[in-house]
Amino acid sequence: MSIWRRWVTDRSRAARAAEFLASIVAEPDDADVRWLAEQATGGDVDHARWELRYARRALGLHTARRDALDDQTASVVARSLSEYLTRDPAVAAGKLRVVERQLNDRLRAYGEALANRDGAGAAWHLGRTLLEFAGRRDAPPTEVVLHASELLGGYLDAANEALRNSFGVPKLPEEFAPEAGER
Repeated sequence: MSIWRRWVTDRSRAARAAEFLASIVAEPDDADVRWLAEQATGGDVDHARWELRYARRALGLHTARRDALDDQTASVVARSLSEYLTRDPAVAAGKLRVVERQLNDRLRAYGEALANRDGAGAAWHLGRTLLEFAGRRDAPPTEVVLHASELLGGYLDAANEALRNSFGVPKLPEEFAPEAGER
């Protein structure tokens, strides 16, 4: 690949990553923040907001890794998020390393939850993971875990939609396309 072609490709990928990034760094809904504060953080709204930020960003990175059309998308998105964090107005001066470490902890934990099919499945484990990071140590009622699971499921759906909008939709070759009417 020529230097010019590589430069154009890299810029295009970076622009698509920035577009995708806008969706995964969006602030959480205030009602969701209040709900999580009531259910898990002992009323600490700031902690609840950060947990939802971390969850959306971690799940967005997992979406880019799992569902992208090529192997380079996840690394471009991760690099874009890393650069964003350096200028994120929500990150206090001198706290970037703390935020990066905490995000990495959540990335690992949410990845394990996504892979965990035991019991009630990955969605349940995602909800439990959010509640645990938020500070809920007891066994929460089923409806609380289900609400947390639905909330994070919405984050995953939004990340998938943003990924398709930014990077494109996979197209199967004709020989692999499903037959009309088959499911």
